Amino acid sequence: MMNKRHTLLGILLIVGVVALGAFTSNTNLPSPFEEEVEVSNSKKDTIPLEPRYGDFINDEGSNPFDLNDPSIIKQEVEYDPVSDRYIISERLGDEYYRMPTYLTFEEYLEYRAKKQEESYFRELRGVASGKNGLDGADPLSKIDLENSLSDRLFGGSGVDIQVQGNIDMFFGLNYQYTDNPAWPLRQRRTGPLFLFDFDQLQMNVDGQIGEKLNFSTNYNAQATFDFDNQMKLEYASDAFSEDDIIKTIEAGNVSLPLQGSLIQGAQNLFGLKTQLQFGHLFVTAIASQQKSEQEQIELKGGSQIREFEVGADDYDVNRHFFLSHYNREGFEESLENMPQIKSLFKLKQIEVWVTNDRNVNTPGEGGNRAARDIVALTDLGESERLTDPQRNIIRILNPPTDINNRPLPDSASNNMLNEILAGENVDNVDEVVKSLKTQGLIQSIDFEKTQARMLREGQEYTVNRELGFISLNINLQPYHVLGVAYAYSYNNETYTVGQLGNTKAPVSSVISTNPNPIADTLGQNDQKVLFLKMLKGSAPNIGRPIWDLMMKNIYNIGAYQVDREDFRLDVFYEDPGKGQRRFLPDTRIGGKPLLQVFNLDRLNSRLDPQRDGAFDFVENLTIYPRTGRVMFPALEPFGTYLRDSIADETLAEKYVYDELYTETITSAREVPEKNRFTIKGRYRTSVTADISLGAFNIPPGSVTVTGPGGILVEGIDYEIDYNIGRLKILNDAILASGQTVRVRFEDNTLFGLQSKVMLGLRADYKPSDDVNIGATYMHLFERPLTAKVNIGDDPISNKMYG
Repeated sequence: MMNKRHTLLGILLIVGVVALGAFTSNTNLPSPFEEEVEVSNSKKDTIPLEPRYGDFINDEGSNPFDLNDPSIIKQEVEYDPVSDRYIISERLGDEYYRMPTYLTFEEYLEYRAKKQEESYFRELRGVASGKNGLDGADPLSKIDLENSLSDRLFGGSGVDIQVQGNIDMFFGLNYQYTDNPAWPLRQRRTGPLFLFDFDQLQMNVDGQIGEKLNFSTNYNAQATFDFDNQMKLEYASDAFSEDDIIKTIEAGNVSLPLQGSLIQGAQNLFGLKTQLQFGHLFVTAIASQQKSEQEQIELKGGSQIREFEVGADDYDVNRHFFLSHYNREGFEESLENMPQIKSLFKLKQIEVWVTNDRNVNTPGEGGNRAARDIVALTDLGESERLTDPQRNIIRILNPPTDINNRPLPDSASNNMLNEILAGENVDNVDEVVKSLKTQGLIQSIDFEKTQARMLREGQEYTVNRELGFISLNINLQPYHVLGVAYAYSYNNETYTVGQLGNTKAPVSSVISTNPNPIADTLGQNDQKVLFLKMLKGSAPNIGRPIWDLMMKNIYNIGAYQVDREDFRLDVFYEDPGKGQRRFLPDTRIGGKPLLQVFNLDRLNSRLDPQRDGAFDFVENLTIYPRTGRVMFPALEPFGTYLRDSIADETLAEKYVYDELYTETITSAREVPEKNRFTIKGRYRTSVTADISLGAFNIPPGSVTVTGPGGILVEGIDYEIDYNIGRLKILNDAILASGQTVRVRFEDNTLFGLQSKVMLGLRADYKPSDDVNIGATYMHLFERPLTAKVNIGDDPISNKMYG
């Protein structure tokens, strides 16, 4: 038993030794035989100090216990232009401590960027600029917390405001007491009322905060025009840093000049403008109201070329008048054979009188008085189209007739002047109105009595002696009365209408015995009241025949001294949804240009009867070059004349604008669906080197003059007076060349009622100083004052990009 027990214990012991050896090998525990070797291999320090074999840039150690190289070792990085590399050297005196190495240009830039980044972050956390050292300084200790914000925002904390001007104020108390026993006590006392009024306010303010924020304003409460008051607030950071995103912010009177020629900027704006920079990208944005309009004129050989556009409702109001209904009825027939006038009517003498509102009382030409009391009679000299034929006050006598048996105008055509002169107190200025009313005449309908002055022919009016109408160069007010007296010949016989000069004109209808009857009658009597033919009364009535004496077929294109060369004129019709057309669609005259329809194209350039597709430039008939008036050879071109040309009553209702001739101009414009005709063209006026731009107070910087060699230079090629809007060409070679010179400028819209809003965005990408890629977007729109607008006056909404 004991042997078996010992044998079992020996087996267990052997198994345990084997298992222990296996466990020891799996857990890598040191064996007793390896302990001495392990100790000999682990004699290194916990943080070893190893020598550096590379340069101090590429083999830079990071051991915090390393004291680094001593200061006697000079570490340098020098540029070698021969090899185009940066040499890294370390010296002890004049001897190399280690072998030199090198860096390429890209490696050197990377090294410098890394060192600057490390230095910046060390400064932020208060680490000294030395090598791996701390100085314990607070990074905010060098910052002035009181002034830093204002310095960064405004470039300084100084505030400078200078105010100049004057303010006149009126104030006081107004108290009134009326001792009236019939009034209640409360109504007897009025006040006290406090009165306060700014009589005058004129102020100039210039302010500055720091170096970045500037403010200037010029305000006058009694300024005539809006552009006299200027205000601008400007924030600019360009002078302090070229890396700021916000370059400038402007508010008030701003401008948007653009460098390109494709899209023009604007100068006279009021709103907000900002300029931003994102690296090489520069962005300018603006939101403003536009205070001006772009205009362009062309000069050729010293002449001015401009475009015009006139609506059908823009005829010359109260400027041109027929002398009688006879002249009106024969107008179109007389112009059938232009340029010859088919008429035997020849005006010999005329006097034109208008209400005297200038206190004129001086002798006129020929000894006549330039101011007189007149009575203008509506039906004087008329035998047809009387004011009120049903009253039987005026009787037709035996009027003279023309070769077509039509009654001629003459004072003796009816009994009007005979009856008046036979009445009582007609020579008395104070009693003449009463005398005329006694005879059954109605004031402001049959006659007008006023104190008038005589106009000067050639200066204040012109006359067409064959067609029998006058054109005024003055503006008639609604209350003005216009009267005429004239003598004319027809088929070698002379007739008179009204009283000429200081005498009573003869009443007989035909004066054939004296070739100059006017000369015999001047100066014989001192008639206090002159009886004239009335062309316009103080209260025009569209229902009276006198309304037709005002011509409504003459249009002012806004030109003076118009030259035949380069003159173009055409008539257009605004077809809804299809734009402007030179024809009337869906009519029997649809194949004819409107210029031919209105008989403005019957002649060629030599005035021969042959159409050439261009406007017939017939001086003093179709156009008056001196005043820039265009006359249609039709009485009512857009009315009855167009209706007869269409010859279809149903279609005519769509196109004919009858209201233009049967209503006042104001009432006619209330029918916008008929106001679709436009007269457009261009003209050249003969001027010198001194040129009027047709505007004043032009915004400086808005004028661009382009000549044969490109953009002209102000002060060398031309000079301009921005206040009165006159440009003078200094370089005579420009005018002598005969080449076209274009002038673009901005005209202040002084009296514009519609507010125009302009939004703009300009982006410029500048990869270098020689390359610029730009893009522009502009949106100009306006809001109408009322929901209903006339055709042609529609509010604009234009977008432009490029």
